[in-house]
Amino acid sequence: MNDAQPTVNAPLPRHTACPGLLRIVQARDGGICRVKLPGGRLSVAQALAISAAAEQFASGVIEVTNRANLQIRGVRGGCEQDLIEALLSAELGPRSAGADDVRNLMLSPAAGVDAQQVLDVRPLAEQLLALLETRESLHQLSAKFALQVDGGEGVAMLEHHHDLWLSAMAEDGAQRLAFGLASCPNEALAAVPLEHAPALVQACLELFLQHATPEQTRMRHLLKQMPISAFLAALQARLPFALEQDAEVFNWRRPAAEPWAHLGVRAQRQAGLVYVGAAPVLGRMTTAQLRAVADLANHALYFTPWQSLLLRDVPGDSADALTKTLNALGLLTDSTIPLARIIACSGSSDCGKGLAASKTDALLLAELLASRAPVEQVHLSACKRSCAAAHIAPHTLLAVSAGRYDLYQRDSSTSGFGRLLARNLTILEAADTLAAQPAPMRTP
Repeated sequence: MNDAQPTVNAPLPRHTACPGLLRIVQARDGGICRVKLPGGRLSVAQALAISAAAEQFASGVIEVTNRANLQIRGVRGGCEQDLIEALLSAELGPRSAGADDVRNLMLSPAAGVDAQQVLDVRPLAEQLLALLETRESLHQLSAKFALQVDGGEGVAMLEHHHDLWLSAMAEDGAQRLAFGLASCPNEALAAVPLEHAPALVQACLELFLQHATPEQTRMRHLLKQMPISAFLAALQARLPFALEQDAEVFNWRRPAAEPWAHLGVRAQRQAGLVYVGAAPVLGRMTTAQLRAVADLANHALYFTPWQSLLLRDVPGDSADALTKTLNALGLLTDSTIPLARIIACSGSSDCGKGLAASKTDALLLAELLASRAPVEQVHLSACKRSCAAAHIAPHTLLAVSAGRYDLYQRDSSTSGFGRLLARNLTILEAADTLAAQPAPMRTP
């Protein structure tokens, strides 16, 4: 809970095209207001408040973002301040106006209940969010600068390009966090005991801000000019404790997360309880859907970077009935159906930069793939900005004109969306090409 709400008209510290709660950005379908959720968590009362505000001051369309936040679309002209005030009254804002952009801290939506976790990182996440919000010098960070704290959960997004990540190391008794820069949790640069993690993060961020130029908004930009060895040496000079860089740290690898664990029913670490994951179609919810899901939740909803949500602490014998109710509301719980495996941006109907109606085309693609074997995830992007996916999907359809797309396949040896498979495809041709991919490319 916030002790104080920011002044609505307070100036923000930077110019950016990214929407926020206090900065409503115009799109073709109206204003966009982005509400950042701590760890993806939204209380039932807050969900009802967002639903009411989206109906009263906007179009009633709510999107789940790829950072586990929500955004309200279609904010009506002249209603911006009223919407902001309603959201602040529901304690959905930052501690100060300058902190709204920098609350980019990703957790697993199952943190605290995941059966595979080695550490409950929620208390650490609260400390880091407080640091980001209360230390004014950190408000200079870009609105895209992102952190991740990972407790070893089975349901975890490890493909986003976070600027700084911390990951719990599985050890007997000791609680250590590996950390790395500008990549997904994989190869650690060093490790620190849990109690030193806040000081490490603060030092890393302050060091970045000291050396980065205004154009270097992300850690990867700075590291192109400043070698990692030099960054680590400067970091160590700021810390009153030694960074741990032994063979155990360098040989550590984060276990792979469970594919598609954000959908369907999964057992929690608490005996007899499960969580149920469900996705709104193409990441969009109506206010009626949000209200209905809130009524089903135990205290809170947990949104995910896969543009879906979890209902946690569900008695195991209630899971089937809850799943049927969610399906009846129009939410997807089966990861094998094509519609659950397709991502699409807002497209030309809502965005002036879009070259194609990507959401409409995505629905058609799902229909064409429905009778075929499951495909890997497919991302439809109406332009090269890739707003709907921060990671590179196994397949990307990049719009070149209305109804036509170039098809790419993810390839670690190729930059961007990957290897170009075909050009200027219609959606029917794209469906045929995707369905023809070798069996290893279609694992459910």
